[in-house]
Formats: sequence, structure tokens, C-alpha cells
Amino acid sequence: MAENNQILDVQNVHMRFNSKGVIVKAVTDVSFTVDVGETIGIVGESGCGKTTLGRCIVRAYEASEGSVIYTASDGEKIDFQKIDKKTMKKYRKEIQMIFQDPYSSLDPRMTVLDIIKEPLDANFPKMPKAEKEQRVMDIAAKVGLNTAYLKRYPHAFSGGQRQRIGIARALVLNPRIIVCDEAVSALDVSIQAQVINLLHDLQKEFGLTYLFISHDLSVVEYISDKVGVMYLGKLVEFAPTMDLFTKPLHPYTESLLSAVPVADPTVKMERIPLEGEIPNPANPPTGCYFHTRCRYCTEKCKQEAPEYVEQEPGHYVACHRAQELKLRGFSYE
Repeated sequence: MAENNQILDVQNVHMRFNSKGVIVKAVTDVSFTVDVGETIGIVGESGCGKTTLGRCIVRAYEASEGSVIYTASDGEKIDFQKIDKKTMKKYRKEIQMIFQDPYSSLDPRMTVLDIIKEPLDANFPKMPKAEKEQRVMDIAAKVGLNTAYLKRYPHAFSGGQRQRIGIARALVLNPRIIVCDEAVSALDVSIQAQVINLLHDLQKEFGLTYLFISHDLSVVEYISDKVGVMYLGKLVEFAPTMDLFTKPLHPYTESLLSAVPVADPTVKMERIPLEGEIPNPANPPTGCYFHTRCRYCTEKCKQEAPEYVEQEPGHYVACHRAQELKLRGFSYE
């Protein structure tokens, strides 16, 4: 898409935590762009930095380095990492987050009405109470909640209903971007499908842009326009969904896709198991971070970190042997 349709530009974001004098590199040099109305999927193993990246983007964490440039509806570009907290509050309502756990992310001492209304209280303190409550009722109905039950507490709702409450809370400020952090991973499969379809419908109705963080490749394939693959805090591949799922150019992506179950007993996939353990982010390996588990590893991989480059239009990868993988081919149905 054209640059003037860009809503988010994440550039060279790093996030380091100091744990008792030990520096843990949770996110390292991540860059990608998001266009208006797109859904960007971010996938990878547990602990790869997906959630940390999402929290840096909404500035729940202050990134150690890099920039997150948001393009407002009037065309103004704002770097979330450079503005002060007071200015950030002005834009906070335009980028919201749905949290992974629908149990711990809702205050058990508040009614559902108050939970959904809380962002309005924080951002529009002068708005009349009746107007706030009507806004809550409208949004609750949109996400499939029975408005007769809004005076109840979270414990009275199922997991799927609680996640709908979390979605309503994110929507009540009428945001432009929503970061969905494992928004369906804690739900049963049938409820997952309902919530994913709900997110699709809401995106069409409100013109939302999603950053969808997940470890479930089947869900990501269904909902995303583009997908980024993270490993040990780095973005190793980023491409349009169809390109990434049919012709991955990074060995890690290839291995992840080979493990996805295929709903056809006559199809036999070549499984590519990963050997060894994920390296310690406090002491990552030299060269390519993935070389300790890669079956294509060479001496160059052990010594020299690969550049993150565009191998095909819109298809970025950080791998010394990406061209060889392109020629070798990969089948994912």
C-alpha cells in the first residue's frame, strides 16, 4: 500500500530488562510497518518477545531504543517513544490492547459496566454519566454481551464472555488500532472461532487495524494480511500471509509450518523438528541467533549476523541461506 495509507511505523525497536545486573534482550532491532485496516500477525515460540513488542508499541513499556511512529487521522506523525506521558494520554485512546488472560485482566471487584466504562472515566471525565453508560450499552451489544447482565461481576461470566468484555473495553474509546495479545489462546476452539469472527466483523464495521499476537499459526493464517515471525526477540521473517505460508524463506518459519496439523488424513507433511533449546536471551549466541538449532547452519551463520533484507517484494527475511530455501521450495496446504 502507499505510504500515505500507513498508520504505524515500527523502527529498530529494542527492549532490554535489567534483572539483578543481568541485561535480558527481550526485543532486538524489530522493524515493520502497518497500513490502515490491516491485520498484522506476530508469531513465535513462548518467550520470543511477542507480548513485550506489543506492550512497547502501546507504550505500556518504554522501549530501550527505536521509534514507534503513529500517523494520526489528520496526517500528523507522532513518535510514541519521544512524547511525554501527558501528550501520550491524548493518543492513548487511539491505540488499545486486548490482553491474553480474560480472567486476570478484569478487576473482580468491579461490575462489567464499570470495567467497560473505566476508559471513558479516565479519558472523558466531564462526559455525562448517562452518556457513558449508553456508550457502554451500545458497545456491549456490538460484541454480543447481554446488556441485562452488565451489573454482574466478572466471575459470573464464562471465558468467552470475559474476553468479549475485554474487547468491549478496548472498543469503547473508538480506537483506530487494537493490539490483540493472544486474545483467543485461553479459549476453547469453538469459542475461539466465535471471537475471531467477531474481531473480523468489528474490523469491517469500525475500520480497525489489528496487531494480532499469537502462537497459533492456523488462527494467524485465517485472520492476518501479513505475518511477522519472531525468534529470541528478533523479527526473522515478515511477509504477506499467503507468501509466508506457501514459500517461507527462513528455516525457523519452515519448521513452524511443518508442525501445523493438516485436516486431511491423506496428506503427509515432512516434519522438521527443532533440536536443542532456545538460547538464553541474556547471553544470545554469536552470529545468527537461530544457528544453534538450524539444520542449514554454516560457519558464516555462527560468526556473522544476517541482515534483515527484502528478498521478494514485501517479503523480508534475516537468513544467509534464504535464496537456497527459495530454490528448494516448501509445500504447505
